[in-house]
Amino acid sequence: MKKAGLILEGGGQRGIFTSGVLDYFMEKGLVLPYVIGVSAGACNAVDYVSGQLLRTKECMLDAQLDNELFGVRTMLRTKYFMNMDLIFDEFPNHLYPFDYKAYVRSPTRCLLTTTNCLTGKAEYIEEYRNEERMMQACRASSSLPFGSPMVKVDGVPMLDGGIADSIPVRKAIADGFDHNIIVLTRRRGYYKEERTDASVRMAKLYYRRYPQLVKTLSERAHVYNRTLDLLDRLEKRGMVFVIRPTAPCVSRTERDLEKLEDFYWHGYEEAKRLYPSLQKWLEKREECVSRKRLLR
Repeated sequence: MKKAGLILEGGGQRGIFTSGVLDYFMEKGLVLPYVIGVSAGACNAVDYVSGQLLRTKECMLDAQLDNELFGVRTMLRTKYFMNMDLIFDEFPNHLYPFDYKAYVRSPTRCLLTTTNCLTGKAEYIEEYRNEERMMQACRASSSLPFGSPMVKVDGVPMLDGGIADSIPVRKAIADGFDHNIIVLTRRRGYYKEERTDASVRMAKLYYRRYPQLVKTLSERAHVYNRTLDLLDRLEKRGMVFVIRPTAPCVSRTERDLEKLEDFYWHGYEEAKRLYPSLQKWLEKREECVSRKRLLR
């Protein structure tokens, strides 16, 4: 097993790029000891850990042929933008079975990032015994503000992990993984726009009972952009290996199946193109670890 972490950004339907990357990793037998996912990246993370090649693609793309996953009609029927019961209950337990046993047996530590609505801070949930709690954490990590209900995990209301920590590289480093593979779903040069006064006022009204969540929402762009600057510094120092789209990205709510298919294969081909460089990066990391052991 290679000694490096794997960090997976979210991004709604853009997460299908990550699916392509991870499916190539699984084909190559690349098993990493630590993965942390956010929002759509959390869904990708659990399928990578369970070793279920193509499952995320099937849930994100193929399932749209027969199911209404999100949109106005879903909102009219369920009162929420995404059909969360379908995605996090029907899919894993019936339509696209999730291999809980393989997930538990895996040697990979898996963290699912959520945002605690009471504190406004990120929570990193690990669960290997309780199937329902693990899927609740996935649901919480993917619950978009304004468009999805808060999800209670251990009695605590939670929302999309990307609100508090879109790219949890600091958490990975704190957990002892100072070298990480980062899979982003935006092209190089992207930065989030700061929230307008109107959007902050809307958050204050909509989440008036959760002032810390409002504060985190208002600071989200600043924190995200600061993390991108950190990644640039870490990449120059050889501490992260970043895989990101080079072609135009699909939107967070993309419905065009052909575009989604193309973006999936873009992720797959980018992973294939970069894999020789990734192997060298991993080997160099292992050499550094071996030297440190000899010096002790």
